[in-house]
Amino acid sequence: MAARPSWRCRVCGAAWPCSPARLALLGEYREDRIGLLVYLATLLDEAAGDIEGRDRLTDRFLTWARAR
Repeated sequence: MAARPSWRCRVCGAAWPCSPARLALLGEYREDRIGLLVYLATLLDEAAGDIEGRDRLTDRFLTWARAR
């Protein structure tokens, strides 16, 4: 999970969700991509209160998780 209000990974210090967090989330929500996107959108909304740049946050929190 992310350290708040910086929204950086508590393990590696990278911008959350970092690669390991993304893999873990994809595994956890393997059968529920919509649930994953709802969860990430909720966190995006929380992060927007702490970090500037909602467009960048959308890419960071949601774009990677969309089905391909």
